[in-house]
Amino acid sequence: MTTGNGPAAGSPTTPVLDVRDVHRTHGAGAAAVHALRGVSLTVRAGELVAVMGPSGSGKSTLLALAGGLDGPTAGEVYVEGEPLGALDRRRLAQVRRRRIGYVFQDLNLLGSLSAVENVALPLELDGTGVRRARRLALDSLAEVGLPELGDRFPDQLSGGQQQRVAIARALVGERRLVLADEPTGALDSQTGEAVLHLLRRRVDAGAAAVLVTHEARHAAWADRVVFLRDGVLVDTTAPLGSVEQLLSGSGR
Repeated sequence: MTTGNGPAAGSPTTPVLDVRDVHRTHGAGAAAVHALRGVSLTVRAGELVAVMGPSGSGKSTLLALAGGLDGPTAGEVYVEGEPLGALDRRRLAQVRRRRIGYVFQDLNLLGSLSAVENVALPLELDGTGVRRARRLALDSLAEVGLPELGDRFPDQLSGGQQQRVAIARALVGERRLVLADEPTGALDSQTGEAVLHLLRRRVDAGAAAVLVTHEARHAAWADRVVFLRDGVLVDTTAPLGSVEQLLSGSGR
């Protein structure tokens, strides 16, 4: 893995996410699978980027690298100027807790914890007091429309409710980078639009976000749409439609 000369950490012009010529290969020789091939992507504060492409194109792999959940075979990923590949495990975990909110496709909720405990967990792991962490977690649950379900466990929630708990966990606190892998997959259209509105609002308040989606009407909430095919970034385009068009129905 190469680190190169990264952007200056803390600079006002530093991108929140800077993916530089990233490759990710699984296996070796004839069995090697090239999930990403030289992908570069920059996302700045106040920007929502949608990533689209066919199944197997590398979308989820790109998101995993951006969130520090996996490492590139070559290239580097910077979050607010900090090269993830140069961090030890303790510092990388700290960056993920403090700066990155991740909505997993399979949710990754802990069944032994209540909804509010799931949402509060990253705050508590980072040293926030239990009482304050719970208060912030309840606020985040209220944002996604579940203010009264904080004490329920995941198996007591519907699929859509579990999805919203996972989104509340990604948005809790002061995360500067939100990564969402098909965050509306288990939601009805009305709730899905409400979630995208929340994501858009967090971005407009100064965060950066990457949304993996296969639906054009969801990508229409983004400032920019990029397309992956066979692990290669093949195109980048202007927004598919404005939020106003989407809300009025003309963007569907």
